[in-house]
Amino acid sequence: MLYRELDRKLIWHPFTHQKNAEDNLYIERAEGSWLYDDKGKKYLDAISSWWVNIHGHAHPKIAGAISAQASKLEHIIFAGFTHKPAIELAEKILPLLPGEFTKVFYSDNGSTATEVALKMSVQYWWNTSGKHSRKKILAFRNSYHGDTFGAMSVSDRGVFTLAFHDMLFEVLFIDTPTAENLEATLRTIEEQGNDIACFIYEPLVQGAGGMKIYDAQHLDRILEKAKQQGIICIADEVMTGFGRTGKLFASEYMDIRPDIICLSKGLTGGALPLSITACTSWIHDAYVQDDKTKTFFHGHSYTANPIACAAAVASLELLTEPSCRQAIDRITAAHQKFASHLLEQQLPLLNIRTIGTILAFEVDEGQHQYLNVAGNIIGRSALEKGLYIRPLGNTVYLMPPYCVTANESTTMYSVLTETLYRSIGNW
Repeated sequence: MLYRELDRKLIWHPFTHQKNAEDNLYIERAEGSWLYDDKGKKYLDAISSWWVNIHGHAHPKIAGAISAQASKLEHIIFAGFTHKPAIELAEKILPLLPGEFTKVFYSDNGSTATEVALKMSVQYWWNTSGKHSRKKILAFRNSYHGDTFGAMSVSDRGVFTLAFHDMLFEVLFIDTPTAENLEATLRTIEEQGNDIACFIYEPLVQGAGGMKIYDAQHLDRILEKAKQQGIICIADEVMTGFGRTGKLFASEYMDIRPDIICLSKGLTGGALPLSITACTSWIHDAYVQDDKTKTFFHGHSYTANPIACAAAVASLELLTEPSCRQAIDRITAAHQKFASHLLEQQLPLLNIRTIGTILAFEVDEGQHQYLNVAGNIIGRSALEKGLYIRPLGNTVYLMPPYCVTANESTTMYSVLTETLYRSIGNW
């Protein structure tokens, strides 16, 4: 009880309405797919602790890598120095990436990965033309790329960014592609392409925007048109990377590959903060000049932290094992089966959808937005039954760690179904 009181008194938690805020659940330990609170109750982590924990909690391989590295080299400035974990991670991840990537730039989280990509792209045009010949940035409506100012600017103008709208830089927003709007969108890109520095997108799934899924073929057409116009294409795979959509990276569903890719979340298996912004050689070449003002002046105190890099190496080794591929396929099939089950239920649900290890749907109640209270009610009800989910407004989704067993999946689905029946009408 003491810790709960101290938490309420001292700590400001993210994405939390402060007035009349409920006490936070105190977690003492975690293992595999489960979280354990201070009272001994356990909860199935059905969203991988904000989409980061892909192999399960307290994985012995990752924990061992962290321990070994911590006793050898815990941190060193990454300007003028280097170390084995950073080199080994770059060597292992570059061949896996969906494109002709040759360089990795390390930072700390998804937002900073986005900032690096945007700055890298805009400065590319400044370096190559001697001026800002291209200043516009193209992005999708309903997108989310992080909470720093650059990341907010290229994200949807909604509740997350409401207080800062007049401080964000101008962005050319387009709708995610459909058969109906695709040709008009392609015309817009062609008409304004000479002014557009880069195009940033969440491939196939818009995560925080409500797990909205769109068509790979349509995105391919947009990427093709962007490339024709010389626009740098940035894939934000912070959430979709490392197997979440069924393929190792969502960009593998398209024929046209990105020029820059942003990675974080599952990169270390959820163990430590780390991110990568990888680019092609021709982008990096624009910074290889005699003029020192063309340097990429960007960095962070904890860039390429050795312990985090060691955790990422261990996570990648787990990810590329055949057993992990089998686990992803098993979850994918189980989600598809459960989606069919939900369609047969007498529940007010809309747009039941799956892609890889992600399952999502909307509860048909009130406005389809983040502040819809339906999600809070469903989330609290599920937690009482030992299932941890965190709906995005009236959008409910599952994104379990790959270690979830068949029996645990059965529990996850049954508790969610029971929760939906119990919650309906209690908004």
